[in-house]
Amino acid sequence: MTKPARRFAMVQMDVFAATPLQGNPLAVFPDARGLADAEMQAVAKEMNLSETTFVLPREPAVEREKGVRVRIFTVSEELPFAGHPTLGTAFVLRGTSGVGEVKLDLKVGMVPVRFEDHEGQPAFGEMRQLDPQLGEVHARDAVARATGLSPEQIADDVPIQTVSTGVAFVIVPLRQLSRAQSMQLDLRRAGEYLERGEGKFFYFVCRETVDRNARLHARMLFYNGEDPATGSAAGCAAAWMAAHGVAEPGERVLIEQGAEMQRPSRIFVRADKDGNRIVNVRVGGNAVEVLRGELTL
Repeated sequence: MTKPARRFAMVQMDVFAATPLQGNPLAVFPDARGLADAEMQAVAKEMNLSETTFVLPREPAVEREKGVRVRIFTVSEELPFAGHPTLGTAFVLRGTSGVGEVKLDLKVGMVPVRFEDHEGQPAFGEMRQLDPQLGEVHARDAVARATGLSPEQIADDVPIQTVSTGVAFVIVPLRQLSRAQSMQLDLRRAGEYLERGEGKFFYFVCRETVDRNARLHARMLFYNGEDPATGSAAGCAAAWMAAHGVAEPGERVLIEQGAEMQRPSRIFVRADKDGNRIVNVRVGGNAVEVLRGELTL
């Protein structure tokens, strides 16, 4: 006897953009109950986006206390945390309710997303990430060999440093915008280098920007190609900026990313300082719905 088809609603968002077909696409399944782990991974591969999220609703009292349970998958693996999936999923969960905050229960713990509504402007969401861990400082020569850059193309007035707010990124500051725009990455060599240390991905940043209002121009190249907007890395960059004087503590600044892919993204970040510690990392932006559909299994 043929089993009845299972159907799962899906919403696709463009995150860190207020205009459709910009920013970073995200597929969200608002009720993924009944999907096994292997099925979630297969669905994420089918979606073929940077990430896909699966919401697992619970009793309202549990969600008020612990947050809405969400799992995040790339085409290859489950992640404990990622920025644009967190923000985009919070926008989907908020819908048209107008609530001021949505709390997500992720593998790294609870991440709140607060919303700002101003007349005549699209809603703005801002997540508070886990307090950062500032880790290893890397040698320019070693990173240059691993990435295909020359040491002279990497800035020497701020450090190359591993930072994590749930996923560890090696922040690599480049001297010139033109080099950031034209760079390619040898994924094999980069992967071998990262496997020997704490970082999972490289995040390349440059203080020369296209938009004069931006503080950093950023790129993130990885096994899925290139990411138009990387909210988890942007949180790490916010901590790095506050720690090394690129941004003032508490100052909200813009990171531009995705231009090389024709998917311009605007990521707003800030971080506070408590003595020698960086705390209260916040990453925000807009998100716009572009597609609704149904998965049949």
